[in-house]
Amino acid sequence: MSESYADEPSFFRKYFKAWSFRSAKPTFDPGDELEVFVTGVRNGTPVARIGDTVIEIPDARVELVDSRVRIRVTDFDSGKYEGRAEFGEKVGESAF
Repeated sequence: MSESYADEPSFFRKYFKAWSFRSAKPTFDPGDELEVFVTGVRNGTPVARIGDTVIEIPDARVELVDSRVRIRVTDFDSGKYEGRAEFGEKVGESAF
């Protein structure tokens, strides 16, 4: 009696099943709500950097740099990995 393992998932398939790779350039859709750190200011506008992606938050105060905030994406250019978002609320401080 021979056994067939053709339908059995391989060890590697089982091991890596729940794994996914994160991109250094994530993209977002208008309406996406995120919690991010305001990492700096570009041309007078607070920004959040998520990997190499930059999201401007024009209605946020510059004093929010190094704070965790909730935002809603309003516009995103997936070719440039840049977007704009509306400020929601401050939800925390930096861990450093």
